Amino acid sequence: MAFPKYYVDSVLDIDPAWLKKQSRTCVLIDLDNTLLPRDTSVFSPEVMDWVQSLYDADLKVCLLSNNWHERVHTAAAELNMKLVSKAVKPLPPAFFLALQRAGGRRRDTIMIGDQLFTDVLGSAILGIPAIMVKPLAKHDLKHTLMLRNLERVIMRDRKTAPLPLS
Repeated sequence: MAFPKYYVDSVLDIDPAWLKKQSRTCVLIDLDNTLLPRDTSVFSPEVMDWVQSLYDADLKVCLLSNNWHERVHTAAAELNMKLVSKAVKPLPPAFFLALQRAGGRRRDTIMIGDQLFTDVLGSAILGIPAIMVKPLAKHDLKHTLMLRNLERVIMRDRKTAPLPLS
């Protein structure tokens, strides 16, 4: 089973300058429960500032979501992000498309998401490290909640921790 390279409480715990020090120039990022609580459409000001800090650090960014509803397109436009929707993560094709749209290469990329069986596993298949964040909301789709129960078993002793300083 693939494990995230890092496990943090929130995207706000990820410093774009630290990503650059790790030679990461491209960020693939999930939407639902990573940047935006599921079934909401208003980003927090802190998340908006964090996204801006990615651009300020000159990182290439692409939103990679299994969601296909209009909401994901609206969110991508609001964040000024390239988008791959209907991704069918963890399958590789959407990851390759996201890399192409962002202009990134696998060796320079990191994936940020809240799910082990979609975001982390999909990125691991391509050899892309992942930072897993705690989901923003407790409620979710039935099949996602089932997978979250499996996640708890697999991640049992793993605790969120701050990213290393260097």
